[in-house]
Amino acid sequence: MSGPTKHIAGIVLCGGQSSRMGREKWALPWGNETLLQRTVRILSEVVHPIAVVAAAEQNVSGLPAHAILVRDQISAQGPLGGLHAGLQELAQVNGPRIEAAYVTACDTPLLKPEFVRAIIERLETHELAVAKEGRFHHPLAGVYRLSLIDRIEKLLRASRNRPLFLIEDSDSCEVDVEELRSVDPELDSLRNCNTPEEYEAVLKKFQPSLLSDSTTGKHHSS
Repeated sequence: MSGPTKHIAGIVLCGGQSSRMGREKWALPWGNETLLQRTVRILSEVVHPIAVVAAAEQNVSGLPAHAILVRDQISAQGPLGGLHAGLQELAQVNGPRIEAAYVTACDTPLLKPEFVRAIIERLETHELAVAKEGRFHHPLAGVYRLSLIDRIEKLLRASRNRPLFLIEDSDSCEVDVEELRSVDPELDSLRNCNTPEEYEAVLKKFQPSLLSDSTTGKHHSS
C-alpha cells in the first residue's frame, strides 16, 4: 500500500517546553530540514492533511504550504490537550471527510511510513489504535477518531489529562510493538529526541556526517 490513506489525517505535536533538550526540538537541524519539517514530510507520505499543533506564543516557521498550523490555546494540558486542538481543527477542514488522525511528536526523525500504515490498519472499527510496549503505551504513536473530541474535552475539564485515561475510557486497539517489527525491525519510529544525548544518538544512527553539523547549524542533504 502506498500514497495517502483515505479519510485519515495527521497531527504533529510541537508545543512542548523542551526543557530537557534546552532548546526547541522542532527547530533542530536534520540534514537540510528541521526535525519538524522531516516529520511532517514523512507523515505526509501516508496521511493528509497534516495539522501541526504549537503553543500559543510559539514561533514556528518553515512549514510546507499544505500543513495547517494550530495553536493550543490551553497551556499545561500535555499531549492530550494538543490532540484535542488538532482533532478540533481537522473537524473543520473542508473537503473529503476526515474520520481519524495519526498522531506523532515533532522529534521522531526515524519515523517510517510503513509503521504509520501498520497502526492505521489496526484501527478497523475501534475508536483508537495505539502502540503498546509491555505495560507502557505510546500515545504519540497512535491513530484517533474525530468522534473522540467530546470525550477528550471532558477529560481535560476534569483535569484527567493523561493520555492513558483516554485509552482506558475508549474502545482501544492496543498494538503490541512486537507486531510492528515486521515493518520497523528496530522500532526506530518510536525513538524521540528528548535530550541532547538522544538527539546525537539518532543523528549518529541515521548519518554520522550530520552529527558535527548539529551544533554549527550547517545543513546538508540527507
